Amino acid sequence: MTLEQKAIVSEVIWVDPDRMSGTPCFKGTRVPVQHLLDYIEGNSTIDEFFKDYPSVTRDQVMHFLELAKEQLVECVSS
Repeated sequence: MTLEQKAIVSEVIWVDPDRMSGTPCFKGTRVPVQHLLDYIEGNSTIDEFFKDYPSVTRDQVMHFLELAKEQLVECVSS
């Protein structure tokens, strides 16, 4: 992971053992990033996710998905 990617991760996701038992959440919320993946896996739209979790911003979701894509491409390319 590049320094730029690490900086984006720190802006988008937080992990704190005292919050949600250390579950990775969108920064500034108690919404686990896994919830977004569950929505996508269940064929729900990102807009439906936003309706249920209005505290998560579109920028956070787009940055998270971009980072996930970059990591997957890097993984299969190496």
